[in-house]
Amino acid sequence: MKTVFVDVDTQIDFLYPAGALYVPGAERLLPRLAEVNRYAAAHGIPVVSTVDAHAENDPEFRDWPPHCVVGTAGQQKPCGTLLEKRVVVPSTESGYEIDGAQQIIVEKQWVDMFAGGNLASILERLNADRWVVYGVVTEYCVRAAVMGLLKTGKPVEVLSDAIQALDAATGRATLEELQKTRDSILIHQFNESW
Repeated sequence: MKTVFVDVDTQIDFLYPAGALYVPGAERLLPRLAEVNRYAAAHGIPVVSTVDAHAENDPEFRDWPPHCVVGTAGQQKPCGTLLEKRVVVPSTESGYEIDGAQQIIVEKQWVDMFAGGNLASILERLNADRWVVYGVVTEYCVRAAVMGLLKTGKPVEVLSDAIQALDAATGRATLEELQKTRDSILIHQFNESW
């Protein structure tokens, strides 16, 4: 069974208290995020990491405060979440090479990682039998990732100890909603004995 890990928006602006769109408590995820990505690398599991990559006047800033502007420190992923063999794929449809990459960092400008760019073709090339999702924010980008991945017809797992919600009650309700949506969603903690 081919597994692909999907690391959603684990960026400095979301994970650190000084970040432009800090998710309260997200900094506590850092050791777990690093552990999950290292586990993937050690076991030959590809990691697709989505990252917001906004322009200074991005239309998303009508709904959200400016965050993850390209070229700023806040747009970067923390070092612990980066794998040695990685490639960055821009959000504009373009050629890219992912062969040999442990981590494919896919830039995006929207909450929904499927709203344009190269992601669909990357996922098709990876041809996973199972998706394992983690990151931030549970009720927004993580939810959108899970809903989009379900459309592939493959099972989706959410690592409950490697996600963070903006609002705890809304985050719990989102996980309950996801579990009721499809039988093919499994929500559990990370376990290295898979």
